[in-house]
Amino acid sequence: MAIGNVTPDSFYASSRLWASSSAQEQKECILQWAKEAIADGADILDIGGCSTRPGSTPASEEEEWLRVEPALRALREVLPEVPLSLDTFRPAVAEKALRQFGPMIINDISGGCEAMYDLVRRYHAPYVWTLCGQLDLPKRMPQMQDIDLILDPGFGFIDSTEADYTCMRQLDQLRAYERPVLVGVSRKSMLWRPLGLTPDTCLCATQALQLYALEHGATILRTHDVKETKQTLTLWEQLRP
Repeated sequence: MAIGNVTPDSFYASSRLWASSSAQEQKECILQWAKEAIADGADILDIGGCSTRPGSTPASEEEEWLRVEPALRALREVLPEVPLSLDTFRPAVAEKALRQFGPMIINDISGGCEAMYDLVRRYHAPYVWTLCGQLDLPKRMPQMQDIDLILDPGFGFIDSTEADYTCMRQLDQLRAYERPVLVGVSRKSMLWRPLGLTPDTCLCATQALQLYALEHGATILRTHDVKETKQTLTLWEQLRP
């Protein structure tokens, strides 16, 4: 899953597909990124219009829609067969996207709410359920059984770096639920803080932790670096019996 942020303030600057000068330049920026990501091996394009980096001020609902709507339109017009994912925690934004642009994954980092759960049920949309480190699901799972779930442990949205690593060590627990497991650790602070790096300099660390995640049940890797992640995945598959 390739990360594309139509924002001016997402934490990793190279992921910002933001061209404020004109609508045409914005469209060209989106499509260039998408074509490169697909050529590099992406299976899903994930579009987000509201930064959720620590300390950020979320864009308004209206601003988020004004950002993602032209991006989704451009991708549907030019690359209609490519699976899309919308990174949003707002049911109203998700519903507009599903109504106007058809089936796509809804990637909700908030853990969801009843309005969002009802929405993805009505549209039969795959839903990334972010667990925020709470991997013990027996009490929570029954109410979600009729949703097409993708389980996301929620790295970066847990209490601390230490809690992120505790969660990573428990990742195998999610195999029991027989749902796809999405892991998004790409260039996050759980990588660069312990190493004294920055988001720009932790590509190798990202690949190391993604490889661990694959070994322990991840089935979708959400990444800024598609080419390198595809290489990691290809070699990992060579090692499998």
